[in-house]
Amino acid sequence: MILPGQRRQVFRNRSRRGVTRAQKGVLALSGLALAGAIILAPTATLLLAPLLLGVIFLAAAFLQIGVTLAAAPQKSPPVERRDDRLPRYSVLVPLYREASVVSDLVAALAAIDYPKERLQILLVTEAHDEGTQAAINALALPDNIAMLVAPAGTPHTKPRAINAALPFANGTFLVVYDAEDRPDPLQLRAAVAAFDAAGPNVACLQARLAIDNIEDSWLTRMFAIEYAALFDVVKAGTAKLGLPVPLGGTSNHFRADALRAVGLWDAWNVTEDADLGFRLALHGLAVRDLNSTTDEEAPHTTRAWLNQRTRWLKGWMQTVLTHSRQPIRTWRALGTAGFFAAVAQSACVIAGALGTPLFQALVLIRLLAPEPLLSGPVANRIADGVMVLLGLTGLICTLLPALIGMARRGLWHLLPWLPLMLVYQFLVSIAAYRAFHELVIAPFRWNKTQHGTARSRKRRQR
Repeated sequence: MILPGQRRQVFRNRSRRGVTRAQKGVLALSGLALAGAIILAPTATLLLAPLLLGVIFLAAAFLQIGVTLAAAPQKSPPVERRDDRLPRYSVLVPLYREASVVSDLVAALAAIDYPKERLQILLVTEAHDEGTQAAINALALPDNIAMLVAPAGTPHTKPRAINAALPFANGTFLVVYDAEDRPDPLQLRAAVAAFDAAGPNVACLQARLAIDNIEDSWLTRMFAIEYAALFDVVKAGTAKLGLPVPLGGTSNHFRADALRAVGLWDAWNVTEDADLGFRLALHGLAVRDLNSTTDEEAPHTTRAWLNQRTRWLKGWMQTVLTHSRQPIRTWRALGTAGFFAAVAQSACVIAGALGTPLFQALVLIRLLAPEPLLSGPVANRIADGVMVLLGLTGLICTLLPALIGMARRGLWHLLPWLPLMLVYQFLVSIAAYRAFHELVIAPFRWNKTQHGTARSRKRRQR
């Protein structure tokens, strides 16, 4: 689907270029300008630079609070009950080294409440992944579930695999699930009803993700709080305000023609759905929230968690590099509010993850200084004021979505774990620095998350 007056732009594989010569030039000039300013006016520079950054982060924080307050509670979504009104639907499930979960996956997919003659399910495997292929072949698959083998090649990523499967998808709508997903059986019917009620410019519905192995470790508990805040509050509010929505990694429902019109997924981006969400916005296409849940398994060990979060943040860095090559064009396409929202949800998130330990260190140094807060010259008092305001708004941005999400998910038993959010954020910062390192030495390496290791997953009740 191409909207009138728009030219088809294929963005696929743009992340492969990495940092362009122009971007390197801008970074070099900015570094020289900062170094010169520090040499010529060190006191003013060291005071004004953090102030400027503080103002930007304050604006991003207020945006976060705004989308949080916009995410009003929603009732259960309407579903299309009449089978004769249901279009063909394609389900794509990319798999790699998932032999241990194939049986549970097929059971979850078979439980989807949708006419089998109108539901196509494609299990997409890698050419060299003989273990997963053998596990699938050992099952008696329903007639509407088939295995596809992606051709050998590079990069070895999830988006490349699903791009390879797209020519075989025959649905009017399609959704991508991960190997460990357990979608609500009525989710596809709810998506059809939501697409029918929405305008033609709504190209994607983001379903909500929830962690169902909460009791495995303190990390899975924090992950559950994080997902409740992110999907039930922040992304839902962002979509309601009509701002660009960086998609989550699974349970995204698309109009198939719109997806093809924007060039599918970037095979070289390791956080491909966040990039795709921004590209939909650049084409004037909207993403809406779908109040239907897909249960997921969270990594329960620190090593597995760090590997997964490193990949996510590396992909965010790739996305920022890709979409900052033509900032004026991006701003014109998204509008001022959309452009700032995209920056706040991408560049500011990365800068915040990298800068949080530095900010906390600066706060500690300032609190240990002999001069009391908000004292001394005017410039120092302004700097102290921005620091205090940043700290307070940062706390609100962390706690408010978390508390609202916990209330909506009935996760009040996790309230005693909330103070550990500071430790959790420190781990995010470690992952961010690892991601930056990987971006330099191995930008397209896919840190595989091992599934099927959860100890406390609950069976979904029909």
